[in-house]
Amino acid sequence: MNVKIKSIIATLALGAAFSALAADPIKIGLSGPFTGGSSPMGVSMRDGVKLAATEINAKGGILGRQIQLIERDDEAKNERGIQVTQELINKEKVAAGIGFINSGVSLAAQRFYQEAKIPVMNNVATATVITKQFMPPEFPDSYVFRTSAYDSIQCALIVEEVVTKRKLTKVAILADSTNYGQLGREDLEKALAKKGITAVAVEKYNIKDVDMTAQLLKSKQAGAQVVITYGIGPELAQIANGMEKLGWKVPILGSWTLSMANFIDNAGKNGEGAIMPQTFIQEGNTPKRKAFIEAYQKTYKVDRIPSPVSAAQGYDSMFLLAAAIKQAGTTDGVKVREALENLKEKMEGVVKTYDHPFTHDDHEVIKIGDVVMGMVQNGHVVHAK
Repeated sequence: MNVKIKSIIATLALGAAFSALAADPIKIGLSGPFTGGSSPMGVSMRDGVKLAATEINAKGGILGRQIQLIERDDEAKNERGIQVTQELINKEKVAAGIGFINSGVSLAAQRFYQEAKIPVMNNVATATVITKQFMPPEFPDSYVFRTSAYDSIQCALIVEEVVTKRKLTKVAILADSTNYGQLGREDLEKALAKKGITAVAVEKYNIKDVDMTAQLLKSKQAGAQVVITYGIGPELAQIANGMEKLGWKVPILGSWTLSMANFIDNAGKNGEGAIMPQTFIQEGNTPKRKAFIEAYQKTYKVDRIPSPVSAAQGYDSMFLLAAAIKQAGTTDGVKVREALENLKEKMEGVVKTYDHPFTHDDHEVIKIGDVVMGMVQNGHVVHAK
C-alpha cells in the first residue's frame, strides 16, 4: 500500500470519526412530576418541551446534532428529585436540565446541577428564592435559570387585584404545608404588609387533605372577605367545595395554580370565577400561540391543555436553551451558561418575545409586565374582566 493510499484511508477514517462524534445526540435531562397531584403541571411541561425538541430536530437539531430528552418522573418528592437529578448528571451525562415543577424539589435538587456546572432551566417552579440559592460572593456564577413567574411577582398582582381593585381588606390565606405553599404565603404576607394589611386568618393544610372545614370556619368567623390560596389543584378544589358546603360565598384568588385542570374539574361550578396570575392563557391571539395550541392539541389529542402555563413555559425554555447551545458552539456547561446570560438572537416565544432575557446577575426571564390575570369560566381559563 503506497503512501498516498494510506493518507486517503487515514483521512477517511478521521472524517468518519468526526461524523460519528457530530452525530451523537445532545442529551437534555427532563424531570418533573408525571404522576400524582402535580401531574397536570409536569405532563404539560414535558409535552411542551417535547414539541419544541421535535421542531428543533426536524430542522436539523443543534450544531448538527439531534436533541435527546432523557425523562424522569420526580413524583413531586424532594428525595426522588435528588435521586433522578444525580442520575441524569452522573449516569446519563446530560448537557443541561429542564423542568422542576415543585419548588421544594427544585431547592433540594438543583444544587447538583450547580456543582456540576451544568445549566438548569426551572420552567414551572415559582418560589422566589430559587434563583437566589447560589449567589455571590459564595458562588461567583449561578447555573440556575427560570422561565416562570416567581412568587413575589404573583403576590404583588394578587394583592393589587384584592386590595386596590376590589377594595377588600379582610383577607384569609390558605396555604399548603409544602415549601411552595409556605414560601408563597410569606411573599403574600409581605405584599399585603406593603398595603398596610395583615391577614385576618392564616391557615395551613397538607397535601391530600380532603376536608378544609376547620380552616374555612376560622377564616369565615374572622370576617374574611376573600380567600387567597397557595397550593396545587386537588387541595384547591377541596377549598372551593368546602366553601360551598358552608354556604360561604366570597371570592377565591390565588397563585397561578388555580388554572390547573384538576382544580377546575374537581371544583366544577364551585371553581367558577377563581382568579389567578398567568403568563399564558390558552387563546390563539398571536400566530405563534395559535400554532403552538394547535400542535399541542393535535399531538396529544386534547382540547384543553391540562396546564397551559406549564406547557408554554416548557416549550419556550427548550428554545432558549437551544439558542444558547447554538451560540456557544458547544455543550460545555460554562460556555452555555455564558451564552444564556448574553443571548444575542431575539426569539419570539409563546409566552413572550425574548430579547436578551438573562444577564449574569438576573436569571429571571419573566417580569411583572409579562403576567396577566386569568379567571376560570366554563371549565377554562380566560382573561379576567
